[in-house]
Amino acid sequence: MKSCGVSLVTATSFCDEGKKMAAGNASGESKEGSLSLTAEEKEILEGLDSRIFGFVRLHEDGARTKTLLGKAVRCYESLILKAEGKVESDFFCQLGHFNLLLEDYPKALSAYQRYYSLQSDYWKNAAFLYGLGLVYYYYNAFHWAIKAFQEVLYVDPSFCRAKEIHLRLGLMFKVNTDYESSLKHFQLALIDCNPCTLSKVEIQFHIAHLYETQQKYHFAKEAYEQLLQTENLPAQVKATVLQQLGWMHHNVDLLGDKATKESYAIQYLQKSLEADPNSGQSWYFLGRCYSSIGKVQDAFISYRQSIDKSEASADTWCSIGVLYQQQNQPMDALQAYICAVQLDHGHAAAWTDLGTLYESCNQPQDAIKCYLNATRSKSCSNTSTLAGRIKFLQAQLCNLPQSSLQNKTKLLPSIEEAWSLPIPAELTSRQGAMNTAQQAAKAHHPKTEPVLGVSQTPILQHSLPVHMIPSSQVDGLSSPAKRKRPSSPIKHLEQLCTNKDNLNPAQKLRLEQLESNFVLIQQGLHKGHSSHLSEPNDEQPSLSTGPAQYLQAASTGIQKQTGPRTLPDNSATQEAALNHLSSHIATSGGQQGPAFTKESQLSGNSSLMPETSGHAGDKSNGCVVVKGLSNHVQQLTVEPVCGPIHGDCTSPNLLIPDSSQISASLTGKASDIVVTGACNKASNIHPAIHTKTNNSITSSSSSVIFTTTPFSKSIEQATTHSVTSLNSLQNRLQTINREGLENLQSPKKPDMPMITLKADPQIIPSLSMSIYSSSTEVLKACRNLGKNGLSNSHIFLDKCPPPRPPTSPYPPLPKDKLNPPTPSIYLENKRDAFFPPLHQFCTNPKNPVTVIRGLAGALKLDLGLFSTKTLVEANNEHLVEVRTQLLQPADENWDPTGTKKIWRCESNRSHTTIAKYAQYQASSFQESLREENEKRMQQKDYSDNESTSSDFSGKRRKGPFKTIKFGTNIDLSDDKKWKLQLHELTKLPAFVRVVSAGNILSHLGHSILGMNTVQLYMKVPGSRTPGHQENNNFCSVNINIGPGDCEWFVVPEDYWGVLNDFCEKNNLNFLMSSWWPNLEDLYEANVPVYRFIQRPGDLVWINAGTVHWVQAIGWCNNIAWNVGPLTACQYKLAVERYEWNKLQSVKSVVPMVHLSWNMARNIKVSDPKLFEMIKYCLLKVLKQCQTLREALITAGKDVIWHGRTHDEPAHYCSICEVEVFDLLFVTKESNSQKTYTVHCQDCARKTSGNLDNFVVLEQYKMEDLLQVYDQFTLVSEINMFLRYHPPPLDIAPWILNDAFSALLESFAPLVL
Repeated sequence: MKSCGVSLVTATSFCDEGKKMAAGNASGESKEGSLSLTAEEKEILEGLDSRIFGFVRLHEDGARTKTLLGKAVRCYESLILKAEGKVESDFFCQLGHFNLLLEDYPKALSAYQRYYSLQSDYWKNAAFLYGLGLVYYYYNAFHWAIKAFQEVLYVDPSFCRAKEIHLRLGLMFKVNTDYESSLKHFQLALIDCNPCTLSKVEIQFHIAHLYETQQKYHFAKEAYEQLLQTENLPAQVKATVLQQLGWMHHNVDLLGDKATKESYAIQYLQKSLEADPNSGQSWYFLGRCYSSIGKVQDAFISYRQSIDKSEASADTWCSIGVLYQQQNQPMDALQAYICAVQLDHGHAAAWTDLGTLYESCNQPQDAIKCYLNATRSKSCSNTSTLAGRIKFLQAQLCNLPQSSLQNKTKLLPSIEEAWSLPIPAELTSRQGAMNTAQQAAKAHHPKTEPVLGVSQTPILQHSLPVHMIPSSQVDGLSSPAKRKRPSSPIKHLEQLCTNKDNLNPAQKLRLEQLESNFVLIQQGLHKGHSSHLSEPNDEQPSLSTGPAQYLQAASTGIQKQTGPRTLPDNSATQEAALNHLSSHIATSGGQQGPAFTKESQLSGNSSLMPETSGHAGDKSNGCVVVKGLSNHVQQLTVEPVCGPIHGDCTSPNLLIPDSSQISASLTGKASDIVVTGACNKASNIHPAIHTKTNNSITSSSSSVIFTTTPFSKSIEQATTHSVTSLNSLQNRLQTINREGLENLQSPKKPDMPMITLKADPQIIPSLSMSIYSSSTEVLKACRNLGKNGLSNSHIFLDKCPPPRPPTSPYPPLPKDKLNPPTPSIYLENKRDAFFPPLHQFCTNPKNPVTVIRGLAGALKLDLGLFSTKTLVEANNEHLVEVRTQLLQPADENWDPTGTKKIWRCESNRSHTTIAKYAQYQASSFQESLREENEKRMQQKDYSDNESTSSDFSGKRRKGPFKTIKFGTNIDLSDDKKWKLQLHELTKLPAFVRVVSAGNILSHLGHSILGMNTVQLYMKVPGSRTPGHQENNNFCSVNINIGPGDCEWFVVPEDYWGVLNDFCEKNNLNFLMSSWWPNLEDLYEANVPVYRFIQRPGDLVWINAGTVHWVQAIGWCNNIAWNVGPLTACQYKLAVERYEWNKLQSVKSVVPMVHLSWNMARNIKVSDPKLFEMIKYCLLKVLKQCQTLREALITAGKDVIWHGRTHDEPAHYCSICEVEVFDLLFVTKESNSQKTYTVHCQDCARKTSGNLDNFVVLEQYKMEDLLQVYDQFTLVSEINMFLRYHPPPLDIAPWILNDAFSALLESFAPLVL
């Protein structure tokens, strides 16, 4: 395996060069001579880079390799020091690989960052991106690790560690509660036959658990049971699967009646304990089951076993307290609850149960304190209920005489007295044993808390933030008894200052570092940014993290240990995998408690399940009533932080030190990075995002990929500290370019020669071809490239880096411009509707939205054809997709409890018919009339109408919210069923018609429902269409049928990157999740929002890329479809989204490659920009097709002619969902059955390395593609005018080819 970064052929000469530079220094020469690499060592190092991480045994039989890597690192560091930094960027990339393999993560990150800052086309180096992703993964900076891994798959879909990347992406998305993305990546890992660090059954377990987490219990049960039927299933996997099945039967009502469920649950858990008797988690679950059926003694025994087998658990002690309380033993219950809250100060269930206990003993003051502690916990799900209880108790206390409170005898000690009671011996002994084991482990593993650089601070305080989850929501979280609660850095600083004269050298160094960091943070706070020297939150103690024994993201949480996390080498892989699986969680009824692998894997299981807050009598089903984990999981994401000197925003919380720091760090004299930033939760200060200064030069949006010149960093190199983008999404890193590095060198020293490494041929090549090259020249250039010559199908990859969202426009808009007036056109007659400037106004990119008012009246459209009554009469059994939603104010979005505003906008999906939804729509209207009449009667009885209105407004915001149903995505594409309706739409101007010669989507050749066909929406008040951009950024047309109105919210396309950032911060997927923006957040980020009312007969034109969300004000129907103006802007945005979807592993609804070739066949253009983009797409695809065809022929694989049928849609890979053009890889079985299960080349090779199980079908003759390519030429406007005279209103820079013109003539009533 060759390195993807650099070659080491000239390693010896490197050291010789170093000796020459150190001539005259005998000791230096001697030292350099000892670092020379032999020919054998060079050959070994050739194959060592990030791709073998986790698959090389450095800690077992790899001592020689480890020694060699250390020697290579010292050689490189010495060379860089002697050369004063004048080395090629590849040195730093290889140095990063070596440090990564040695698990020296700070140095690896420092070297990778230097490579990034020096290499303009870093994104072509897949091994670099992979190594960087591994480092971010180690630091739990999942936000950045995800981006790095996604870019690896984007630039090189056939990357040898693609399976490992999919596995890690699946785990990270699982932690981030993006379950759909997680499932997709697990499935992609499952079909890959290459090795990775989890076995097939372990990946299958994750998939089964995802179903359970999503409350798809029948799928989960089936997947678990299928796993149990696997031959030679490892004992630990079997135990964990049985544990999950048992707990699921205990909690899920859908699996049968209570008696049957509990019987099955106990049986499964007992079988689990047979497979793994040391599982404290299973013992705990078994105790819960026994408790629920009244077997108190058996429950006590199981809980005791749980404590003995695993670490002390707040959940277990809380359950014991419930049992004592049920047995009327209040003092014992008090002691157990105190144990629980001392182990976990934020255990909401234990605080709630303790409050209930005090209340039952008539001690309201103590009960109030407990309830308050419960409400302060991040895991509390019934805050409103507890708040009401607190008010009730406070009112009681106010009504009681003071004397009665003082003279009353207390049955239980007060909360303050109980807190100081001795903890049971069982718990204290357990804690002591664990603390001793922890100290021994740290002594044995010195890298538990690695040196972080200049600051020398613990990982917790300055590392890339750890994604944390409140402990009471996390099943199996390392217990508080096991956690070492770190003291505040500020307190530590004060203590060191107090004892300054008595400090040892290490403490003095620590003091200097804290003082230095404190000064930097003061500067940051002065600029309005967050401090990383902040007090940890008492309710959720900050946790140090430690080296994980395996992939840390087990289930929906991540392991919390004592230092940074990483994957091990491949030693004892199977054992580590089994230990890893022991940490999986059990979920119940939508409640999940992620479990984690213990730092010591002796018992093999440390998963501890949360307890319910309603233990005493309520249904026992988890610690907190979680209605969707996404609303409860606390995740610390990496935030941009202000730099201490220039105020530049840096992400992800990393400051690249100057050249002297780097030189020192590379020789071990100083550390490599200064890691800044801290847990937002601890500081409660939100750092400013993307502060722009004169020293902050940001990369442009992905529109740069449409230029015809290669990507350049010339702009970056204009300043010493330039800010560029890292890993795609609005990242900011202070980088040091070559000129800056030279300027920092001493002027007295002579200039050193630039030392270079031989370029590695495996970095993605760039075929430099002009779009004006003939097809013959293109084919000639493609000769002998082979299968690795180009990546899969990225239209613009060889020109520019992977796509990225745009940064927020600069300068920001003033606050008084954040509610701009909506562009509106008022029509009075048909002439106005067909006035040419109307088309130009709507398609102008400066107008994100246009409301054409009075359109129906001006064109005499019969909107009654789309009324509910007519629809029922026409096709009453037609299918309707129903979304069940909560009725909320249009400008707000609250969680189901009504306690806080959120972005997540959940809705449940079902189906019905037009007739049934019409009944619901009518009954909803009648019910509203009754409520309105009742309200009028109330207003007559109350004189203060304003107060009544205010009370109602407050109620609707605080929940519980009324449930409504929204009828959406009703397909009207069948011209036989909906002939009258579709014909009525031909009255519209050509540029807004469903089918038009000037509509890009009309050139697809097949239907895409809802895009080039009409869809209908049936609404009741409150029906919501969540925030989104149209598929592939196409324009949209929406007509309100009435009788009610709709309210629209619109954000210009330039700001979609800002909304994408907000979605990520709220654990939402911008493309796939349902979200409703918080207007306050948008205004704070200087995002303008157009807000307007769409009345019956109004047409809303959504321009390309515009973000929008809509809520119905009254009862109404709407019709909508997409159009694509033949403009350079529309095509550019469509391809940008096509590539962005590919990066995000999301299917593009519009097949842009297929569409581009059809456009080249059907039209000619005079717009140079549009022509260049289409032609470049054709060039790139032509090269890919020819290269792949030759590679298949060389490999002896036959290509079978298949052709295309009329109206045949474009094809997508059945695995990864990328578009597959021309050459289809079809399984032999599906080919023989004529079902044609299509794969892309990469997925086919992952499934069958030599493609033995596949046949390759060809849909286009190369001669035909070459002809289309050559005939697609730029046409002058004069020639276009002479050849084709479009209608006056269809002013567009294109003409139709003869064949397509003839085709459109048959649709003349619909088109022209």
